Amino acid sequence: MSLTTLETRLDEGVLVVSLNRPEQLNAFTVTMANELEQTFRTASEDDAVRAIIVTGNGRAFCAGMDLSSSANVFGLDESLRPTMQDMHERLDDPAICDGVRDTGGRVTLAIYECKKPVIAAINGAAVGVGATMTLAMDFRIASEKARIGFVFGKIGVAPEACSTWFLPRLVGLQQALEWVYSGDIIDAAEAHRGRLVRNVVPAEQLLDEAMKLARRCIANRSPVSLALMRQMLMRNHAEQHPVEAHKVESLAMFYTSLGDGKEGVDAFLEKRDPRFTGKASAMPPFYPWWK
Repeated sequence: MSLTTLETRLDEGVLVVSLNRPEQLNAFTVTMANELEQTFRTASEDDAVRAIIVTGNGRAFCAGMDLSSSANVFGLDESLRPTMQDMHERLDDPAICDGVRDTGGRVTLAIYECKKPVIAAINGAAVGVGATMTLAMDFRIASEKARIGFVFGKIGVAPEACSTWFLPRLVGLQQALEWVYSGDIIDAAEAHRGRLVRNVVPAEQLLDEAMKLARRCIANRSPVSLALMRQMLMRNHAEQHPVEAHKVESLAMFYTSLGDGKEGVDAFLEKRDPRFTGKASAMPPFYPWWK
């Protein structure tokens, strides 16, 4: 896929994805949504990619949806009148997928389903979908220059990008409600106090800090184990009873113990670095268990 709104580079297993519309403060478009979705789905199956960092070129991370379109600015088909039944039964129907489904949500679902650790390096303004797209990522590191806002109410629309699922889980319901109701632009320090971002660093150190964290996550780690841990933690915490986690964990432990687990144990006993051979593109037979 030829990219027009993104730049990508692979740095020793870490894929750096840069939103690349700097003159427009990396404002989000339908094209950017499609490119991000495809990039994450491709990277998830690419064994050369071990982790992913997302940042913005220029002075912004993403200033939200590009509102300059003369048609529906969110890329939606105004001739349709979709129902909840359509969303249940026709979610992947091209008419619904292209004309009804929230583009930010398609991106965050691709991030959610990704098998690799994902880090947001928020270098500047992250507003609207620029904020919500980061919620499905594993970590958010903010530059001191970062400014974040869930501003949907100010333009009369609703939150998107699955943010009403992710945000309360990250920061708690009360904090989520305050930020969404007010639509205030918050600085990096407040985002850190509210537990939205992991840490705040000087702007010139942002990518270095993100890269250090990415390498901590993947060094001497089994790609299969990492993929399982990410999906188990993302999904199991939302189950209604811990026995559901037990079911998945039992299969995960069983199959990893037959593969990279043997090498991991040997390496531990022999006091050496492991040489894992498992691949995220070849997961155990029960994966994906949720489908």
